[in-house]
Amino acid sequence: ANNILFDLQDTRECVNDTYLKAWNSMPTHRPAVLSSYLGKIARELGIDAYRRRTSQKRGGSEYALSLDELEDCFAGGSTPEQGLEAKALSDAVNRFLRTLPADTRNLFLLRYTFFDPLKEAAARCGMTEAKAKTVLFRTRQSLKDYLKEEGFDL
Repeated sequence: ANNILFDLQDTRECVNDTYLKAWNSMPTHRPAVLSSYLGKIARELGIDAYRRRTSQKRGGSEYALSLDELEDCFAGGSTPEQGLEAKALSDAVNRFLRTLPADTRNLFLLRYTFFDPLKEAAARCGMTEAKAKTVLFRTRQSLKDYLKEEGFDL
């Protein structure tokens, strides 16, 4: 949440909302991986809070920068038809990620799922920032090609 919001108070509120939403939405059985379940909720709430906060103004956060980098890989819009294709797109991206070497996949996930700053993501993966930029650029290009082969209109 902090990598999306960059505001301690908003992050704390998002974490509190995460636990409340998890409590209210917890299935009758416990999720297989509780941390992933909570992380997904926190990420969604963080993105929602970011959108609310920036609907009036545009800022330069890591979240916005990460989405700009991925912009060329995905078509925009939010029609009902595109909503129905979201699951297929998600599955295709997950299949693509499984084909990547572990260090490349981890870098991609840190940057575009957890919205880590490039410098931090590179350091966590044992790369220089320049190498991480190159790896992410090539991975985005490969993802774009993969999605075209899978039949997605980009």
